[in-house]
Amino acid sequence: MDASVVPAAGSAESLALVPGGDLIDRRGTGHPPDENPFLVYLARLAPGSRKAQGLALERIARELSSGGYSAVAFPWQSLRYQHVAAIRARLQQDVPPLVDEQGHVLVTARKAYSAGTTNRVLSALRGVLEEAWRLGHMSAEDFHRARAVKIVKQERLPTGRRITSGEFAALADACKRDRTPQGSRDASIFAVLYVAGLRRSELVALDLEHWNRVTGELLIRSGKGGKDRRVFVANGAGRALDAWLGARGDSEGPLLFALRKGGRLTGRRMSTQAVQDVCTKRAREARVTIFTPHDLRRSFVTDLLDAGEDIVTVQRAAGHANVQTTARYDRRGDEALKRAAARLHWPW
Repeated sequence: MDASVVPAAGSAESLALVPGGDLIDRRGTGHPPDENPFLVYLARLAPGSRKAQGLALERIARELSSGGYSAVAFPWQSLRYQHVAAIRARLQQDVPPLVDEQGHVLVTARKAYSAGTTNRVLSALRGVLEEAWRLGHMSAEDFHRARAVKIVKQERLPTGRRITSGEFAALADACKRDRTPQGSRDASIFAVLYVAGLRRSELVALDLEHWNRVTGELLIRSGKGGKDRRVFVANGAGRALDAWLGARGDSEGPLLFALRKGGRLTGRRMSTQAVQDVCTKRAREARVTIFTPHDLRRSFVTDLLDAGEDIVTVQRAAGHANVQTTARYDRRGDEALKRAAARLHWPW
C-alpha cells in the first residue's frame, strides 16, 4: 500500500505510484489560494473543526506523495475512485515510518484508525474533492465516482462515560475550596459544559456579550457546522457564572479567561487544551475518575433523556444535526432498558 516515486525519466518523475498501479501527479496544484481546493474547504469549516480536518488531510497528502507534498500543494483533483478506495483501506492499517536515504523521517508511523476516525478523514477528503469539482479542477463524473467510496460500518461499544451526581458534588466542593478566581472560573466551566451541553470549542469561543444574566441565555456562535443556537443556564450553574463574573469584571472580551499562577486574570481567551487540563486537575482534587470535557456533554444528553425530556428537544439543545447522533450520546446503559421493560405488563 506504500506510495513510491516512479523511477522514470521525463514527466513520470513528477508522479507517485498509488496502489493498483495508478499514477497521481506530484507537481502540485499550481492554483492561487482562492482556487486551492484544500484551502477553500478549510475556510468553510468552523474553527473547531479546521485544525483536526486539516491535520488529517496533511497526513493523507504526505503518505500518498512519499512525504513530497503538503496538503496545500497536493493535487487533490487528480484523485479518482480507485485512489480513494485505496486510501480507505490504508487508513485501517498500521503504517510504518517512511524514511529517506539520509535517514530523515518523511512520514511518521501511525496505528490503524478506528472506524469513526476513518469516516471522519474520508468526510474531509470528500469535502476537498467537492471543492475541486466546484472550482472546475475535476469533472462532475470523476468527482461523483471518487466520493462514492462507502463509509466504514462497525459497531463498537460507546466511548466516554456519564458523570454521576456524587462526582459533580465532589467537583463543586473542590472548586469551592479554591478561594482564588480560578475556583469560580473552573466551577463555571463545569456548569456550562454540563447544563448547556457545550463542546469545549464552543465554550472557549464565548464572549461576555453572549451571556444574558437576566434570561440565563447563552448565544452560541458558529458551532459545529457553522450553526448558531441558543442554550440556557439556570439554577446553580447560573450562580456559578455570576460568582466568576464577580471576579472577572464586566470588561469586553472572552467570557472565560486564561489565568496566571495564583489565579491572576490575564484577559486572554482559554484554549481547548486548558479546558481539558482543568478537568484533569479538578478530578484529581475531588478524587473522582478522570473525565474529558466531552463526558460532561455526554452526561448532559444522558441526564436529560433520563429525566424524561424528549429526544428532539435534547437534539436541538446539543446542536446535533439528527437524533441518531444524540442517541449515541446516551450512557444510561442496561438500567434504562430494565426500567423500560418494567413499564410493560403481560396479563399472566
